[in-house]
Amino acid sequence: MRLASFKVNNRTGYGVVVGDTGIIDLSRKLTKYATLLDLMRAGALGEARAAASGPADYQVKDVEMLPPILAPDKNICVGINYPDRAAEYKGSVEAPKYPNLFCRFPTSLVGNEQPIVRPKVSEKFDYEGEIVIVIGKEGRHVPKESALSMIGGFTLGNEGSVRDWLRHGSLNVTQGKNFDKSGSVGPWIETDLDTAKPLRVTTKVNGEVRQDDTTDRLTWGFAWLINYISTFCTLKPGDYIWTGTPTGAGVHRNPPVWLKPGDVVEVSSPQIGVLRNKVVDEG
Repeated sequence: MRLASFKVNNRTGYGVVVGDTGIIDLSRKLTKYATLLDLMRAGALGEARAAASGPADYQVKDVEMLPPILAPDKNICVGINYPDRAAEYKGSVEAPKYPNLFCRFPTSLVGNEQPIVRPKVSEKFDYEGEIVIVIGKEGRHVPKESALSMIGGFTLGNEGSVRDWLRHGSLNVTQGKNFDKSGSVGPWIETDLDTAKPLRVTTKVNGEVRQDDTTDRLTWGFAWLINYISTFCTLKPGDYIWTGTPTGAGVHRNPPVWLKPGDVVEVSSPQIGVLRNKVVDEG
C-alpha cells in the first residue's frame, strides 16, 4: 500500500496511490483521521487498506504532492553510513563507533515534483539520495531482535545540503541541513515491503547516475539504528529516520559539481518509486 499526502483545490488530504498514477482520497472516507500522521498514530493501516477501494478520485499529475508525513515528531538523519563514505572525507580519522546524527526541520522539506530551493547565500548546493524509514508504532528501548517490527514503511529522501554552511559551528551541521525547502521526501510511503530485505537507492541529476547502492551495505542497519535511537528518545508513528547517503555527492566529485537552477534530481528505488525535484533559486 502506498500512502501519500497531497493538496488539491486548496485542500490538504491524504490517500492511497493506485497504479502509480491515481489517488483514492482516504481523507474523505476516514474523516476521523485528519491527516496521514493521525491515521498512523491510531494504528489504522488496516482501516486504510479496507477503505482503498473503488476508482481513483484524482490523478497524481493533477495534485500537489506533499511530504507524506507533514509534521513528524522527529526527523532524524544519519551521517556517513555507507562503508565507502569515510574515504570521501580526506584526512578523516578512523571510523566512529557510533553514527553521527542530526535533525531536520519539516520546513526544510518539500514533496515530490515540488521545487527544491538553492539559497541566495550559497552556490554550494548539493544532493544526497537516501532510503528513509517511517516508524509505524511507538517504542522506547526497542531490542534489536524486534526493531524491524517498528517500521511502518519506507519512503525516499533528498537530503539537500548547503555545503559551506555545514561547518559554521565546529561540531554541528544543523545550519547547512535546514534551509527552507532545500530537501525533499516522498513521493509516498510504501508499507508492504519486507523490512529484512535490502533496498536499492539511486540518485540521478539530469538523467546522469551519481549515486547507486543498497542498504545491506549500511554500516549501521535498520534494526541497529532503531535500537540505538530508541535508547535516548521515544520513537513515534510517523517519525522519519534517514538512513544515510551513498558515495557520489557533488561535493566529492573532482572538481565539485553543485546543483544549479534547472537541474532535476531524481532519487529512486525499484521497491518504492521515484522522488523527483527541480532546482530553483531562492526568490
